Amino acid sequence: MAASPAPPQAPPKPTWDPPSAAPFPWLRPTIRIRLTLLYGGMFLIAGIVLLSIIYLLAAQALNVGSDLPFKITSGSVTSDTCNLPTKASPEVFNTAMNDCVNEQRQHALDSLLSRSLLALLGLAVIAFAFGYAMAGRVLSPLGRITRTARAVAGSDLSRRIELDGPDDELKELADTFDEMLERLQRAFTAQQRFVGNASHELRTPLAINRTLLEVHLSDPGAPVELQQLGKTLLATNERSEQLVEGLLLLARSDNQIVERGPVDLAEVATQAVDQTHAEAEAKGVELRGRRAPAVVQGNGVLLERIALNLVQNAVRYNIAEGGWVEVTTEVEHGLAVLVVTNTGPVVPAYEIDNIFEPFRRLRTERTGSDKGVGLGLSIVRSVARAHGGHIYAQPREGGGLVMRVTLPV
Repeated sequence: MAASPAPPQAPPKPTWDPPSAAPFPWLRPTIRIRLTLLYGGMFLIAGIVLLSIIYLLAAQALNVGSDLPFKITSGSVTSDTCNLPTKASPEVFNTAMNDCVNEQRQHALDSLLSRSLLALLGLAVIAFAFGYAMAGRVLSPLGRITRTARAVAGSDLSRRIELDGPDDELKELADTFDEMLERLQRAFTAQQRFVGNASHELRTPLAINRTLLEVHLSDPGAPVELQQLGKTLLATNERSEQLVEGLLLLARSDNQIVERGPVDLAEVATQAVDQTHAEAEAKGVELRGRRAPAVVQGNGVLLERIALNLVQNAVRYNIAEGGWVEVTTEVEHGLAVLVVTNTGPVVPAYEIDNIFEPFRRLRTERTGSDKGVGLGLSIVRSVARAHGGHIYAQPREGGGLVMRVTLPV
């Protein structure tokens, strides 16, 4: 008889403890309740103050209106505010007194209205100022969260919000953000550790292979076929080393640059031109351009890689005769600008975005080309982003490209 299947295992327990629900969620001092109480209380206080002012003004107006605008003296009626007839029939005299009383009442109402409007305007200014101050106080934790997020965007993953105060929505958001930062920091630490280990594990066997091949090729008695095979293997090994170096540099440059210093793009570009001069001379490509000082804060090695990759690409992807590469640097609108322009084949505008992707080339070119391993412009874009800059590519009229790198000064 077959054994009965084992009962299903319970799902694994999560590695983190989910937050427990509050026993009385309706008593939680949420932002909605706090803002409701705050603005409701402000409205109530403002209404009480306004009602008191209107009451006082109305009492004063009624006191003014209750005073008779006329008085009887020596059998006749006189008035300082109304124009009463001294000698008239009772009907005319009564009409004049009614008009005088109505005019005095209207004057009191007009005075009440104008004073009430002034009081309302003053209370509105005070209410807006108080509301602005209270809203800033209530929303101040959002500013703290924003400042921490900006610091994290600058590659400081060790920063935490650690918001204290009532257990409301903002504290819940801050705690969740802190947990996310903790996981991101662990992930980036693991990535850096992996890059370091991969750098050692991948470089060592390639270096050993290169040494062995060079030793065999140095033997003058080796057959011609073996020497040809050794040269082919040595070129393949060198290409693999370039690919490994490019991948490791691409992985490192995707992060923000922590250690920065003043770097002159003109000096970096000049060094890149000097390193590429022999290759350009062999291909008949003219190197030219005016390089003005443009100092930025960054990593000199990585910025030199930007210039070197752009100049090498401009030389390698050029025309057979009469080609040129122009390398310029300048400061424009508060940004340091490196521009590399070259002659070359016509590049369709719809293929511009593809050239920045790893292992992507134009049209029929493949990664097996002798012009590189297909990571040059990907590294340039990653290094530029890590420095807070951007790279733009634009087809040049007549063939070639205009590569423009902008970095904050």
